[in-house]
Amino acid sequence: MSDSPGDPTAAAPSAGHGHSAPDACSVGFDRADVAAYGTAARATFFVALEQPGPWGRDAATQSHLPPGLGAQLSSACSDRGGRLSLLRRPGRHADEHHGGGHTAYLAWSGPDAWLLRATVEDPATLLSVDLDALARGDRDAVVASLPGAAPAEPVLLVCTNGRRDVCCAVRGRPVAVEAAAARPGRIWEASHTGGHRFAPTGVLLPHGATLARLDTALATTVLDEADHGRLPAAVLGPQHDRGRSGLEPDAQAAESHVRAEHGVTQLGALVTEPVADGSAGRYAVRHRDGRAWVVEVQRQEAGTLPESCAKLPVAVVQRVPRTVG
Repeated sequence: MSDSPGDPTAAAPSAGHGHSAPDACSVGFDRADVAAYGTAARATFFVALEQPGPWGRDAATQSHLPPGLGAQLSSACSDRGGRLSLLRRPGRHADEHHGGGHTAYLAWSGPDAWLLRATVEDPATLLSVDLDALARGDRDAVVASLPGAAPAEPVLLVCTNGRRDVCCAVRGRPVAVEAAAARPGRIWEASHTGGHRFAPTGVLLPHGATLARLDTALATTVLDEADHGRLPAAVLGPQHDRGRSGLEPDAQAAESHVRAEHGVTQLGALVTEPVADGSAGRYAVRHRDGRAWVVEVQRQEAGTLPESCAKLPVAVVQRVPRTVG
């Protein structure tokens, strides 16, 4: 399971994007200009745990984290609508066990999102965290269940797990390494964000804002703007904005459309729900300043492409939102 010297995913290029093969999934999606709207992996909260060393395809059970513990944590999160992610500090990863404390982040990605950081000597400590409280956004109860947890600045998780898909390693690792050099301690390699066809991909915690086709400049700007409670205008629109993880896919697309169409960069400014009359594919998007829109989300064929490297092409459908009221 270790990254051998001959493994092409083990070493990242020194600058810019890595160069994927011409038939790589992310290259095909770039070439076809497939919209990223509505593709964020669903999660209302995140548990992100530092676990260096190599990762397998299922990092929670295929890493130096005890597999039984990884399976327990992963199931406990997913059963409550959340997501477990393993983290590494950007750079090369020797096949060695972790000798010190593990950084852990607990993120609530609902309204008024918040992020906690703690250092745990034993990852099993996270089994005692009140995940039911985390799932409902009760920060005080979560802190009470994990002594030492304290508020943290936003962080960006960049998927780099080449065992899930080579695009994440070849294209994601250079971005993570370079952005981490510019913003130390704020960028992490992540085991899985979903959507490797949009690599390099990232998730901004605590908000669950999920991003596509990142580069180093975008990654650093995302963090700089997040410190002021905003997304950069450069990531609005179907090229980069996959959606907010707390919403179901069509609602993600509707909200992202309003952000792009009206230049709404403030994180947490929008509330998106199905329209009250139950019309299929229609969503009410409300700004906290009182503005409101109705957005209809339709499906559009985008060709036949492999959604993952080394897999057969499939019919690809993208979400196309439009304002109707």
